[in-house]
Order: sequence, then structure tokens, then C-alpha cells
Amino acid sequence: MPVHTLTLGQISTALANKEFSAEELTRDLLARIEQENPRTNAFITVTAEQALEQARAADARRAAGETGALLGAPIAHKDLFCTQGVRTSCGSKMLDNFIAPYNATVVEKLANAGCVSLGKTNMDEFAMGSSNASSYYGAAKNPWNLDCIPGGSSGGSAAAIAARMVPAATGTDTGGSIRQPAALCGLTGLKPTYGRVSRWGMVAYASSLDQGGPMARDAYDCALLLGAMAGFDSKDSTSVDQPVDDYLAALEQPLKGLKIGLPKEYFGAGLDSRIGAATQATVAELEKLGATVKEISLPNLQHAIAAYYVIAPAEASSNLSRFDGVRFGHRCDDPADLTDLYKRSRAEGFGAEVKRRIMVGTYALSAGYYDAYYIKAQQIRRLIKNDFLAAFQEVDVVMGPTTPNPAWALCAKGNDPVAEYLEDIYTITANLAGLPGLSMPAGFADGLPVGVQLLAPYFQEGRLLNIAHQYQQVTDWHRQAPTGF
Repeated sequence: MPVHTLTLGQISTALANKEFSAEELTRDLLARIEQENPRTNAFITVTAEQALEQARAADARRAAGETGALLGAPIAHKDLFCTQGVRTSCGSKMLDNFIAPYNATVVEKLANAGCVSLGKTNMDEFAMGSSNASSYYGAAKNPWNLDCIPGGSSGGSAAAIAARMVPAATGTDTGGSIRQPAALCGLTGLKPTYGRVSRWGMVAYASSLDQGGPMARDAYDCALLLGAMAGFDSKDSTSVDQPVDDYLAALEQPLKGLKIGLPKEYFGAGLDSRIGAATQATVAELEKLGATVKEISLPNLQHAIAAYYVIAPAEASSNLSRFDGVRFGHRCDDPADLTDLYKRSRAEGFGAEVKRRIMVGTYALSAGYYDAYYIKAQQIRRLIKNDFLAAFQEVDVVMGPTTPNPAWALCAKGNDPVAEYLEDIYTITANLAGLPGLSMPAGFADGLPVGVQLLAPYFQEGRLLNIAHQYQQVTDWHRQAPTGF
């Protein structure tokens, strides 16, 4: 079996059995990236030299008797995780020349576990988008149909995994940016509880919503990665000091007695009927495994998009004020004075979608509109959280479609940002409430993957991974590969 077809779990077993070395595996995958990246544009930067050094170090650690599950395992990082000595661009011209002087906590934790980073993946500029089309480096493409988007903002990570260039990758999720591309590319993606994974060294978009997490082909691989990524970090003031569960041990628990809630609001007019059918088929499979299903209501879902697109741009406006052409990042040529330096550096460095969100956020935070928009959006956020707290009094998990539609054609919504925003309707509530969420492959619509989403109470990532793993034992959607890859 070619090494690029192996999952992270299979690679871990093969490395332990000395079927190949980490260096041999890394060389094979680097060759695979060289062959396939021109078709998909999934990677912004390939770190071949560094990867080979890390692979040799992993081989040496194994030779010395270490046996870590991720020792020598190849991954990629979304290009907003600071990586020492490597360009960290956030998909933006603003940071095209920025070489990170330190490692993000997630990068450091995975490196300590022995992971080999093959490079940095493409993304929507500063994680603002649902298609990967706003990247300064051009759109990543969906391996299932190269004329379609892979989703965003972690679209490069999703495309790299789906194209079998790397078995797993990191992503970040501010409003669905792990789960949505995972769904559109036929992958498993997990957004952990807010505070479960450190945000230190992860370039901020919206600080109260951002959360890093794993993307891979199946739940087992996500459990492997999350075990290494999660944990308290004193450098991150939003990190939660709570022990990390044994996510692998949780995978094998039977689903008998599991209570699943299906929100009636998820199945309205905006949902593609094929995705609705795939969701119901997934429900039927879980019922065979012992789960029971109940209809529930999330009455404030209708306000989620409006609240999110006030809160997220407001925080973005604040976070992106640091990019001023003075300390790091893009600087305009020959500024006339300090004001000209600020204006032209930001005008040249940021793309259209980032500028749009900065303007919206600045407007929402301005003196005359703060109460009317920002405070009101935060009140709606609390109502959405309350809806979930009430639901979890009745059920163990909430389930529904990850996206209302399959992947759309590249640039099909480029001139209609609101249409793209509406694609986040099912995912953004988890970020507003801080809940963990997982998307898993559940079928196809005209050859394009379809995902189903699971949401659980705080810090119950193990429950989500358990359900997905049990489902993946009786289905093979997650094993399907795009034609030609």
C-alpha cells in the first residue's frame, strides 16, 4: 500500500513495526506534495529541509527506545500558527515577509510529540472566509472537484489531506473553519471547547471565538492529534486548567443509551435536500448502534449569523489594528509621513474581505452604535448559549448537517459575501457558545462530500470522537478518496 494512502494511525503502527523510517516516509510525502500541490494550491510554504531534520530526529528517538504514537508522524500546519524560522503569512500580503521568531504552543506540543511538519497550508486571509478564495496566494482547490472550493478558512489543510499529501493537519475554527472544510472535503474535523487548546502563537482573528483543532481522515487520527494538542498553557489567559482526557480510550465505548437531539430549525428551506437525506441516513445508522433520537429546538439559531457578523468583525477590527507597517509585516514605499505610512501600508497589505470586516467591526464598536449592535449581539450570544444548555438537559449531543450546501464553484459567491456568510449557519453557534463540535463524512451529493455535525457539552470532545469512531466502524465514507488522488 503506497504510504500516502495511510492514515495517521496506520503510519504510527508502521513506524513502530519498522516497516519504513520517518525519513523515508517524509521523502515520499515531500515528493507527493511536489507532484500534487500545483493542482490544489494547498500549501503556501513547504519546509522540506526542516521536515527531513525532524524526521531524522524522530528516527533517532525511536532508535533510543522512545515509542510515542506520533513520533515521526507527518502533519502540516495552517499558516496562522507561528512556526519558528518559517514564514507565517496568514494568507495575507500583510505578512508575506514575516518569519516567526517562535513556535505557537500547538506547534511546540506537536513537535515535542515527534510530529514532522511538512509545511504551512493555504487559508482565507487572516481566517476570514468560508471558501479559501480570499487568500493572497490564490484559492486552494477541492480535490474532489478542482473547479470547486475546499471550504474555509482552513481550506488548505483540508485540500492537503483530501489529496493525500499529508495524513493530518492543524486548523482553526472561528465560525466553522475546521468543520466546514472537513465536510466539503470528506474529512473528520474537530473544533474543541474554547480554552481546551492554547491560542498562544496562533494569529488572532476574533479572540473570543478562535480555537485550534485537528483535521484528519477519521476520528481515530483526530483523537491522536488532540491528545497532543490539548492542555493548559499559562501563556494563554483563555486556556482552561483541566486535565486532558484519554481520547483514544474513549473511542471504543458502545453507543447504547446515547440520546441525540435533532434541532427542527436545522431542516428548513435553506438546506439542500441531499444533505438532509444524508443526515437522516446517519441518524438511522446511529440508531442501529443503540442511540435514540429526539427532536429539539434551538429557537435563537435564526439570529446567529447576525450576531456572529457583528462580534467577529468587531474583534477583528481590534486585533488587526497592530498591523500598521511599523513593527512587522508589509510597509509601503516612501511614506510622506506617519499617517501616510499607516494608511498605505494597511491599504496595500489587506485584501478586500479583511478590509470589509475591519470596517464593519469598527462601525459596530463606534460610540454611536456600540450599544445598538455590539452589546445586542453579545446578548443574543448568551441566548444561543442558553438554548444549548437547555438542550443538553434533554439530550447528550446535538446533531445536524455541517453545511447547508455541498462545495460550490470557485468564485461563485465572490461578489456576494452575504451568500457566503449564510453557509456558516450551522457551525457558528458552537463558537458563539464555546462548545466542542465535530464534522464527519456522511455521504456524497453529485460526487461532492457531505458532512454531518455533532455538538456536545463543554469538554466532551471524547464523546464526539467516540460517536464518530463508532459510526466510522460501520460506514466507509471516510475511506473514499478523490479520483486521481
